[in-house]
Amino acid sequence: MKRRTALTTLLGSTLIASPIPVRADASNPALPRDRVAAIIRNNQRIVAPNGVEELRTIPVNGIEQWISIRGSDRKNPLLLFIHGGPGSPTMPAAWTFQRPWEDFFTVVQWDQRGAGKTYATNGAPPASTMNLNQFVDDAQTVIAYLLERFGQRKLFVLGHSWGSSVGLELARRRPEVMHAYIGCGQMIYSSRSEHDGFEFALAAARADRNAAAVRELEALAPYPGPLGTLTVERISAQRKWLMYYGGLTFGRKDFTYDADTWQLSPEYNERDVVMTDRGSLFSLTHLLGAVERTNFNAVTELRVPTIMMIGRHDYATSHRVTAEWFSMLRAPKKSAVWYENSAHMMMIEEPGRFVHHLVSGVLPLANA
Repeated sequence: MKRRTALTTLLGSTLIASPIPVRADASNPALPRDRVAAIIRNNQRIVAPNGVEELRTIPVNGIEQWISIRGSDRKNPLLLFIHGGPGSPTMPAAWTFQRPWEDFFTVVQWDQRGAGKTYATNGAPPASTMNLNQFVDDAQTVIAYLLERFGQRKLFVLGHSWGSSVGLELARRRPEVMHAYIGCGQMIYSSRSEHDGFEFALAAARADRNAAAVRELEALAPYPGPLGTLTVERISAQRKWLMYYGGLTFGRKDFTYDADTWQLSPEYNERDVVMTDRGSLFSLTHLLGAVERTNFNAVTELRVPTIMMIGRHDYATSHRVTAEWFSMLRAPKKSAVWYENSAHMMMIEEPGRFVHHLVSGVLPLANA
């Protein structure tokens, strides 16, 4: 399996690295990937009598799309996780942080069209369907299935990065189906956010006296430029150094610590991982325009409780842009949770604090 470079880490999402050997101890040979995944799957198994553990497809607007449903009690509130990218599913890495959530929520990971196992099953969807409205429509179909299946009236929606555009639009259109909306690495105004990230990376490179980084970043100026001029190559060059200086994950220069965990996913096989790589490139290519045009500044009111999970060092989606917008937002209830030792991946960077806030600040809203 081919390792992709840091240039393919875009919008807070990383394409897949090469398989890594896993050893039981120094005297044993490397275990096969499938054996390691089976060990993890057994370790993560839901055994509670009223629990649920499913990996399946459901029909969503013309194609079969994959979902994972996991929880210790089917009566617990549903939480739909809408992943980022575009085209970078969270399902293959969820085993590293999600298990504690499943004691309190029935957690659903959904591989969107053009992403992950959904891409592996269907191949590339028609380019005409790669737009925000289609993804919001797909999400509504997934929600309708879940509410009917579990006999619930509402659920929680958590949108991360690109998925926060889908989630916020859902919150605007369909507040009646949500207990609350949770935005993580919330996308608000892409042009300003991209500029903030560029300025952060350039300032860090200059302070570091990194001539190569300064040269590559200055070559992008003015960044991001007028609408319609942002390309995969330009955003890749910006993300390369933004990531290197901790604007994607605080204190880390790359994303391999997360990307390598995909290789061991109990939900993915090796073909799924390879196809996810291809799906990520397809989705980025066809949705970059939608990302570039993102601007929720005109959304000043939501009719659903709204929680923002914000990484203090997040420059993949600028924490300042999110905080400024959120300070002006009107909602029935709202709260901002700051993660002081996180950038864009707070559920992985500070997993204990994240689940604490889910249980103490989010879960009670199911009974509000």
